[in-house]
Amino acid sequence: MKEIVIISGKGGTGKTSLTSSFTMLSGNDLIAADCDVDAPDMHLLLKPDLAKSYEFYSGELAVIDYDKCTSCGICMEVCRFDAFSIIDDLYKISKINCEGCAYCSYVCPEKAIEMVTQNVGKWYISNIKSGSQMVHAHLNVGAENSGKLVAKVKNEARRIAKETDKKYILVDGSPGIGCPVISSLTGADFVVIVTEPTASGIHDLKRVNDLVKRFNIKCSGIINKCDINPAACREIEDYFTAEGIHHLVSLSYDENFTKAMTEGKTIVEYDNGELYNKINNAWENITDLLQTKGESQ
Repeated sequence: MKEIVIISGKGGTGKTSLTSSFTMLSGNDLIAADCDVDAPDMHLLLKPDLAKSYEFYSGELAVIDYDKCTSCGICMEVCRFDAFSIIDDLYKISKINCEGCAYCSYVCPEKAIEMVTQNVGKWYISNIKSGSQMVHAHLNVGAENSGKLVAKVKNEARRIAKETDKKYILVDGSPGIGCPVISSLTGADFVVIVTEPTASGIHDLKRVNDLVKRFNIKCSGIINKCDINPAACREIEDYFTAEGIHHLVSLSYDENFTKAMTEGKTIVEYDNGELYNKINNAWENITDLLQTKGESQ
């Protein structure tokens, strides 16, 4: 079983569209994992049935017991995050500002503040239209600990893949280089970076590649919308060569991507021409590279 993570330094590069397409091409050979828990959207293309749903609890929030509170104000004095305010002569705690450090509960002379574990989202195990399964999640608005929820999604995907003897786990990671991406990369066997020939695309490609190198994971790249800026595209190709990033494929800008999404389809379901062939060849190239990597170990 091999774990493949698809990431991008920025949003809007086509990462999720390609991950969903690879999922459809693989049929029943893999378990998909949507680890973009802050803004998940693989479900729009893969049509999960939400067969199993679970609450996710992580992090703590200070809660005041007003039967014990004497309004001494010590909690407000010591809070470094300005989480306390006075409303109608009562001390209130902002859920957004509270960092869960628990200092207020330690200093409260009446023991009127309790730290309560928070429900910060949900995660799901779903059957999807490729004939396989997907593990996915959604973090509540304003909630933290997305890295922990990503780890939960990946661990469940690994468990299911092992139990069902799948060849691959295919992970759709978050854009950027933050905690969710770091969590997505942990334990991966292969990384695909999806980029675009724009100033921000090149900048964020370099940032995310620097992160991947710290994990010492074999890396490949896809250039999407390659024809919108030929000079920038050549710059990315030169960067791939210099960094030893295997160039999987370059895809031209095509409105069929948008048309497919409006119909709730992946591009490989909608287009059976050149785009299908290029994406299918890219997926076959990924599996071949993984096979070569396995034989060399």
